Amino acid sequence: MTNKKFFLDQHGCAKNQVDGEIIVTRLLNAGYEQCSNPDDADLIIVNSCGFIESAKTESLNSVMEARSAYPDKKILLAGCLAERYAEIFKTELPEVDGIFGNGDLSQVESTVAAVFKNQRPMVKPEQKGVCCGDRKLLLNYKGSAFVKITEGCNNCCSFCAIPLIRGTLRSRKADEILEEIKSLLKEGIFEINLIGQDLAAYGCGKDDDVFNEGKNGFKGLYSDLTKPLIASLENEEMKNPSYLYRLLEKISALEGTFWIRLLYIHPDHFNPDILQLMEKDKRILPYFDIPFQSGSDPVIKAMNRKGDFNSYVKLIETIRSRFPESSIRTTFLTGFPGEDEENQKQSEEFLNAIQSDWSGCFTYSAEDDTPAANMKKQVKAKISLERKNRLEALQDQITVNRLAQRCGKDYQVLVEEIVENHEGSDDGLAIGRAWFQAPEVDGSFVIRYDLDDKKAVEAIQPGRVVLVHALTSSQVDMDGEYIGS
Repeated sequence: MTNKKFFLDQHGCAKNQVDGEIIVTRLLNAGYEQCSNPDDADLIIVNSCGFIESAKTESLNSVMEARSAYPDKKILLAGCLAERYAEIFKTELPEVDGIFGNGDLSQVESTVAAVFKNQRPMVKPEQKGVCCGDRKLLLNYKGSAFVKITEGCNNCCSFCAIPLIRGTLRSRKADEILEEIKSLLKEGIFEINLIGQDLAAYGCGKDDDVFNEGKNGFKGLYSDLTKPLIASLENEEMKNPSYLYRLLEKISALEGTFWIRLLYIHPDHFNPDILQLMEKDKRILPYFDIPFQSGSDPVIKAMNRKGDFNSYVKLIETIRSRFPESSIRTTFLTGFPGEDEENQKQSEEFLNAIQSDWSGCFTYSAEDDTPAANMKKQVKAKISLERKNRLEALQDQITVNRLAQRCGKDYQVLVEEIVENHEGSDDGLAIGRAWFQAPEVDGSFVIRYDLDDKKAVEAIQPGRVVLVHALTSSQVDMDGEYIGS
């Protein structure tokens, strides 16, 4: 056993968060002690993001700040940035005492031991399988958890470094995913967020055999697509259920009250058969995270995607015809090489057409070793930012309108935190999320209740679900009153 203490400085996406939770658990099992303040730590682990330039800068700044503030402490650079630039950092980042990639998290204990022995390890394991395992600590608010079902990606969008960082597509066995979900539900988790680089491609990796059948009938279907799957079917039902459908079907067979949320489905691979399953089981939320990136046909093509303005609009129309109140989240990338003002206007027109409830917008950054980095007509950063601001302003107004339509209705809300009561006030205040609000990226639901109402006070606790009547909405949040549990 060891009495060494570590502090986790977490960065990046939900996938990286799960990795961070696994790292914490493995170190706790090895006898290390986690602390909530870096002042008390012997080791600071920066679990970095390496997706885009701004995220890389943020992670590196965290390393530099930690080294400046704690010159005598050990620092381990982990995560995507460590995976991507391990060889470079070995010689050019003397501020860290070790480098740990994300290919095999089971090596974190030996890596940390080597750090404390002043060996300055550089560990970059082969990207193999899906990193998963027991998690004693979840970094979400109480009642919610991320469950990774795939790792890596085969889409190879021309701007994206994910295949370089996380490798090619691999999927977890369905039974393994089910067991993890069962375990989380037993621990009182209400919201299960399924995550991966492309959930639609679940089970379609080169070596995948997620149902132990010794075959994978969807490999060819996805690799041979010349247009989005939903357009390729031309209103015909899929001849065979997709592997994502079959996984969700198994999850749907579980008893109990819970939410299943799907985060990130590539628009070219969207599985239309999952819609009928969502209609049958309301626990599978009609929340769709579909990153379109652009609404301009030439830009979409240059991004190495199969769709276009019309087919992507049709996808949203199909979803909303089945689920009029569905929540749509998307992502846009401005300043892609060759993008001009007309392309920008097409993206704005596209956003107006799909009326997404939420969207994120990022300016393009030339990522090393991606095809787009060598493309001509790179767009100036100032122009990219201006276009980003225009799309965000448009989305802000759409979000206001979409949220306003949800007022006057009752919603189950997962409570995240209790707000300290203002002195002299009889009103209780809590923050939570309804089904149309994903963790960390969307708005919140403000819950108001009477502090003299004993039932309300007992019911409104972090991790619990209460019924709230939506009264008003703001630019990103809902505001309502507690009506029951």
